[in-house]
Amino acid sequence: MRTVARQPAGTTVKSTKKDSTLTAAQAAALFDDPAWGAKYPPLLNVDQAAELLQVPKATIYSWSSQGLLDACKTRAGKHLRLLRDRLLQLLSEGKLHGS
Repeated sequence: MRTVARQPAGTTVKSTKKDSTLTAAQAAALFDDPAWGAKYPPLLNVDQAAELLQVPKATIYSWSSQGLLDACKTRAGKHLRLLRDRLLQLLSEGKLHGS
């Protein structure tokens, strides 16, 4: 469950897509905590990527088939691997959607 902060009545908040885009440095900084860095290393397998993004593994494979993960995927033999920081950048840019 996500918690949403409420704004006082009569105030408006302007949000642009640029504001929500994660830089490479910001993405890497999310994993400075050793526990998080160990659980989600820079090169993720499909299980780790699905857990990190809280989506089914089938969604990861679907995005890969659609070409949505081309900027962050690589292969180790026949196994799909994903670059964690680039994956998070794609998500923050809104380039990943539905399954």
